[in-house]
Amino acid sequence: MAKKNNQKLKIMYLREILLERTDKTHSITMPEIISALKEYGVSAERKSIYNDIENLRTLGMDIIGEQRDRTYYYHVENRQFELAELKLLVDSVQCAKFLTKKKSNELIKKIKGLASKYEASQL
Repeated sequence: MAKKNNQKLKIMYLREILLERTDKTHSITMPEIISALKEYGVSAERKSIYNDIENLRTLGMDIIGEQRDRTYYYHVENRQFELAELKLLVDSVQCAKFLTKKKSNELIKKIKGLASKYEASQL
């Protein structure tokens, strides 16, 4: 199989997928990971993804894998900021009178980027 340019970015896309689509209460399966990588134009096999997950763990990402029935699920357990901390930051930005509405919205959008899509909806 010929390597594509996106193949070199696979581990970065995997990191982004895990951070965006998983949290303590939302997990992702291997077929879902493979499908998500295809959205980025990256083809991957299970075995290479296992190695990439191990490499991300080595770099400090808290990725948990657990088996339920016959399916294995993965999620990011701990993030740089907890949901309560992000809510506090959003509240602080909203209350800051020296920020324009536009700047306030920009900052809140950036703060939401630090959470999974599920947690971001709660902000």
